[in-house]
Amino acid sequence: MGEGLWRFAPLLLALYLLAALVMGFFWSSEPEGLPSQRAASAVVGTATTESLIRVADTLLSKPGGFISNDILPPGVWLDNIPNWEYGVLIQVRDLAKAMRESFSRSQTQSTENRSLAKAEPSLNFSNNSWAVPASESEYRNGIKQLEKYLASLQSQSQSAAKFYARTDNLNYWLQTVESRLGSLSQRLSASVGKRRLNTDLAGSTDAKQYLVGPEEMEIKTPWLKIDDVFYEARGTSWALIQFLKAVEIDFADVLAKKNARVSLQQIIRELESTQDAVYSPMILNGDGFGLLANHSLVMASYISRANASIIELRELLTNG
Repeated sequence: MGEGLWRFAPLLLALYLLAALVMGFFWSSEPEGLPSQRAASAVVGTATTESLIRVADTLLSKPGGFISNDILPPGVWLDNIPNWEYGVLIQVRDLAKAMRESFSRSQTQSTENRSLAKAEPSLNFSNNSWAVPASESEYRNGIKQLEKYLASLQSQSQSAAKFYARTDNLNYWLQTVESRLGSLSQRLSASVGKRRLNTDLAGSTDAKQYLVGPEEMEIKTPWLKIDDVFYEARGTSWALIQFLKAVEIDFADVLAKKNARVSLQQIIRELESTQDAVYSPMILNGDGFGLLANHSLVMASYISRANASIIELRELLTNG
């Protein structure tokens, strides 16, 4: 009897691997954009908090669930979606940090919200832990704390959670977004190796550096990392689209006062271009004006334009 079962072992293994391959194709599909939120929120901060919760929940509830920490097929075979997840996760962490440190506090000396103080470290837990505890369990705990904050915010009682939609708070978060997009743009552009002059201390006559780098260097993303950066940018952009649409609702008065709503909408439009369908079976890395396309440079173009618009928006919010 035992010998008979062992005869079928290769067939069962082949069937398992085939099923895993089919599931891998299904799991590799990126989630669609989230449904539009209310045009106006009864309680300021509701739209942004709900958006953060829904984006974080999408990481756990999309086809295949959270894949970055999988140790078995098909998850362990997949490469693009884990990088997409990482891009989304970074934006979730950045917004959670901004909510804890800025959006929910009236001033720097005020007490931070307890739920947000618990949510941030949970969402910052390692993304590749598969057990004791698993990444998913920590992220679910973070989502629960965000839901507690949301419920308190909506209660509007005297001791309820607070959300302050001010210009300086919005600028605080946008500065982080600007830094993230600037880095992504550089990494995407480095898909083709280029000689770059050292501009680390440019514009600062009295600035010093501990270790002085070479005057010129070649910056290039390793060939096997090109698609990783591309899909991280896709995930980052997808999450930012959802967050910016929510910010447009909660910070409507601030944007209207500075006549900056159209500027925010333009950023969203630029980022939406990054979500266009990729028809190529692989991320191509053509050189310059060569025969083949370079998907990374196209993505870098959209990211750079969105980043330039964020810089203009921050300037408008500060001085407009």
